[in-house]
Amino acid sequence: MSVVSSVLVPYASYLRVYEPLAAFPEPERAHWARYAGRARIPTAQDELRRSLADLVATPPVGVPVHESGDAFVAEVDGVVCVCPWRTRLRGWLALEELAEMFPAPVLDAVLPPVVRGQAVADHERWAERNPDARPWIRTTVWQVPVRWFVLFSDEEREHTEGAAEGEAPVLRYRTPMVQARRRLARALKALRESADEGPLTEGLVDVGRWLEEFHPRALVELDYGGLVHTLSAKQLAEDRSALDVAEGIAALQAGDTEKAGEAYGRLAERWRAVRDRQFAN
Repeated sequence: MSVVSSVLVPYASYLRVYEPLAAFPEPERAHWARYAGRARIPTAQDELRRSLADLVATPPVGVPVHESGDAFVAEVDGVVCVCPWRTRLRGWLALEELAEMFPAPVLDAVLPPVVRGQAVADHERWAERNPDARPWIRTTVWQVPVRWFVLFSDEEREHTEGAAEGEAPVLRYRTPMVQARRRLARALKALRESADEGPLTEGLVDVGRWLEEFHPRALVELDYGGLVHTLSAKQLAEDRSALDVAEGIAALQAGDTEKAGEAYGRLAERWRAVRDRQFAN
């Protein structure tokens, strides 16, 4: 385990939803209430290390055999909210995307076809019994999708530098669910009135449907996660991606396509530089 624990966080970002305990049926609600009272609650780094431990096993474990009983915990106006990891479900969903990310020989070397096939069969059987299941966490690698920034304002930005030795900096946004839904609706309206249906509009519709699955008093969080390792301290301090998106949407609403293009250009250039590192030696 010592080898695994020394690995840096992969270059992934996360969109999470924390729901109040009242959103969960019993006995799950009681489980999370006890869990939130623990002296130490596992972190995102703990979740990562467990996943990496499965991948370095022989044969590799592409998807956990059992669902995780862990969660992230936050307090919102005195109300305890939890974001279940649901590692097994997210593992199944991630497997569906791997074929588009890696050439077949690379994918077969990391996760042999027999391992992937068993995982797919397990997911199909599980999905028949749980047709309404959805993850509380969305993940993407080497970027933060533009559609995620739409949910937040610059005032909700939280940036802390890694003060202690070995401590990574943090860059995240948090907002109430009602605000996230309101901003998404405004952005969709502006896009549909100013342009044809496109990838950004489709992405926002998808995120909106996902958010509708959760409690109205939930908390929505965007976490840069391991992407903080791709940006310098200066770049992190100056990153105002949510502000760029908000200015672009406001410009569209005002009919100022030139200003909207400038805002999008700043955003695209910033994240193109990050994505290009994926292919660097």
